[in-house]
Amino acid sequence: MSKKVTMQQIADHVGVSKFAVSKALSGKSGVSPDTREKIIQAATQLGYFSQKRNKPAVSRQPTPNRRPSAERDTIVVLIPNVREQNRQSTFWGRIIDGITEGLENNNLGMMIVTEHITDNFTKLINPDAVLGLIGVGLISNQLLLEIRKLGIPFVLVDHEDSLIPSDVLFMNNYECVRRATNYLLGNGHREVQFVGNIRYSRSFYDRWLGFRSMLEEQDTELRQEKKLLEFEGVNRSEITEQLEPILRELKGKGRLPTAFVCANDSIAICIMTALMKMGVDVPGEVSVCGFDNIEDASLSSPKLSTVHVNKEALGQRSVETLLWRISHPDDPKEKILLAGDFVLRESTSVAR
Repeated sequence: MSKKVTMQQIADHVGVSKFAVSKALSGKSGVSPDTREKIIQAATQLGYFSQKRNKPAVSRQPTPNRRPSAERDTIVVLIPNVREQNRQSTFWGRIIDGITEGLENNNLGMMIVTEHITDNFTKLINPDAVLGLIGVGLISNQLLLEIRKLGIPFVLVDHEDSLIPSDVLFMNNYECVRRATNYLLGNGHREVQFVGNIRYSRSFYDRWLGFRSMLEEQDTELRQEKKLLEFEGVNRSEITEQLEPILRELKGKGRLPTAFVCANDSIAICIMTALMKMGVDVPGEVSVCGFDNIEDASLSSPKLSTVHVNKEALGQRSVETLLWRISHPDDPKEKILLAGDFVLRESTSVAR
């Protein structure tokens, strides 16, 4: 039986005080981001997060197929209002709808937390009254550490932290983009570019990997414009402003591709807007494909070909996963991938 990993061991490994380790691992402020990252990496390497905690995940664990007690029937849904992750979003909002339906079907209450809290999460909620937590979208490493310290079972949707183990749910981003890319290659496109900041989220990076792998599988040379993987911008006006000069430069050099595979629908709509301003016909000259199938995808002109994400199903499945985790606290963590469908519309056609 291995010995328990202590905070002092982590402190000695990193070369900091035990007090700094305590702050970093509990998600408290007072530690620089670089030091926090070194401490968390050391804790992961030494097995600190893998060992069983003294504090149980819940004080009254429900048995399978049995409703939790009425004294502990609230699920916290955490959706920090950053990067347009909010209830009004046509993407995130539909996930929340699915969570709401899943909780109602299990007679559970819901408390939505939308503030981007980085400290003292316990001041906002009463852990003794919370059955579990569902995190939707990007959640800071610092906040996840604090949630873990509270011993609340939690599940993450469309986000994961490699240093903090948890159950996570994603669309099968890798395979879905492979399917869309394969369609374009099958229609004669050989000059294809991926569009999306691959550091923006895990989903974007997985979609980029899927794009690359299909080009390699089909023996198509990858001539990726690096700027299309690094641009910034949160809303569509900012994204279009960033993308337009990149596209104009490609066109000026005679390197405008025949197809774009975009990390999401909003980026795809921005690409089409910029191309039309440049007098480039979509899909006559350039095909554009998105991802997510938000409502605007079928309303754009031309209507956008995309990958359909069943956002409500993601939400409903996250509830099922959380309830399973509450009943099986010691079982291995799971990464659940939901399949998506390629939706063919007007923005894609055979290569020019």
